[in-house]
Amino acid sequence: MKEGMRVAKMDREILRHALRVYFILGSPNCKEEPVYVLREAIAGGITFFQFREKGEGALTGEEKYALAEEMQFYCKKAEIPFIVNDDVQLALELKADGIHIGQEDDPAEEIRELIGDKILGVSVHNLEEAAAAFAAGADYFGVGPIYPTQTKKDTRPVQGVNIVETLRKNGFELPIVGVGGITPENAAEVIKGGADGVSVISAISLADDIRGAAGLLRRKVEQALKARGRLY
Repeated sequence: MKEGMRVAKMDREILRHALRVYFILGSPNCKEEPVYVLREAIAGGITFFQFREKGEGALTGEEKYALAEEMQFYCKKAEIPFIVNDDVQLALELKADGIHIGQEDDPAEEIRELIGDKILGVSVHNLEEAAAAFAAGADYFGVGPIYPTQTKKDTRPVQGVNIVETLRKNGFELPIVGVGGITPENAAEVIKGGADGVSVISAISLADDIRGAAGLLRRKVEQALKARGRLY
């Protein structure tokens, strides 16, 4: 993104482009220090970042805020959108670029009112949820779980790439990122099915070579987008 580009309510095609390699991270998801992991992932080529501090041993209070603030600093430096999972207060205090919510969080309509024109991502699992999220003002959908995943313990049943295909066939043109169990080996199938990008945690955060894993994932995604005529 260009210096000074307004991330909030960005043009849909610009957002679609930014979502190619969407990295999610919190301190429970790493073997290494989380800021180091993020910096290596940025160097490898991630294009979007979500701060998700959840799970056993997750930070709270001032420690959580400090970690988010430091991660946001490096995202800003790299001109990568920085969004917060679920925590509206934290997102507003940090002046984050947006927030991502699930179906179990506060209603998307309420979140949209609170965050104004910041980016709103919503996890959806079927046509009904997608229609409701779109009507509430979602900017993109996180769709899945596509493949089995051990990172999130509260996920819905695995759906495969067909859920992405179903959304596209039913006229949803909002940017979509596939979520759940995605690796460099299967990322191309998710893009082939109609997604604009892939969202990962452990495929990067637990890799022995974090920078290399991020770079490989980006190459696989961009090769698949090029094959679809969607690389720009």
